Parts: sequence; structure tokens; C-alpha cells
Amino acid sequence: MFDSHILFFPVIDLARSYQFYSQILGLKLVLDQGGIQIYQVAPGAFVGLCQHEQGPLAADDRLILTLVTTEVDQWYERLATGGVSVDAPPRENPRYRIYHFFARDPDGYRVEIQRFLHPFP
Repeated sequence: MFDSHILFFPVIDLARSYQFYSQILGLKLVLDQGGIQIYQVAPGAFVGLCQHEQGPLAADDRLILTLVTTEVDQWYERLATGGVSVDAPPRENPRYRIYHFFARDPDGYRVEIQRFLHPFP
């Protein structure tokens, strides 16, 4: 068992990403190393953003940052009215027994906000 995890991914503009992750999502910036910023998502869970220096990035839909909360509808309203690109209003996915929606961060990465409709460790 590990103590924590960090999901790192490159971004084009750290200042713009700071606005999204810190100001809009409300994640706490726990370490700023200049070209790398690490945000706490939950105890032991972190997202690391790395300044990418070599031109535009192609967003990759294989990478999804999923944030689990009971307040899916409230997060949808906050993101949708805050100018964040969202795919559709929250909906139930009966196959996986979740309630969720997807948004895009400033670099086009998928961010899923979801609630489990069954017990989750």
C-alpha cells in the first residue's frame, strides 16, 4: 500500500491552469516549484501540473481526472456558469452505477465530476 499518489500531466500555461484548479475547483496548491505545481485533491491524492515548453499539446481523452463528490449538481452549475466547457448536464450511468458529467480544463483534459450510486471504499 502507498501513502499517496500524484497524477502529473503537462499544461501550456501554468497561470491559466492555476485559475482553473485553484480558483474554480478550489484545490489547495501545496507545492509550487516554478515549472511544476502540485494540488491536493483529497488526503493522499494530488494532481501535478508541469509547464510544457514545446508548443501546443493534443488533449488525450484516455486521461481523465475524476473528482468524487456528493455535490455533482452544484459542481455542474458552478462550472457551467463559470465559463468552463462541459459536455452535458449530470446524468446517471446505469452500467457503472454513477451520476456524473464531464468538463474540460484549460488544456482540454477531461475532468469528470461523479458520485457513486453504490457503496465505495
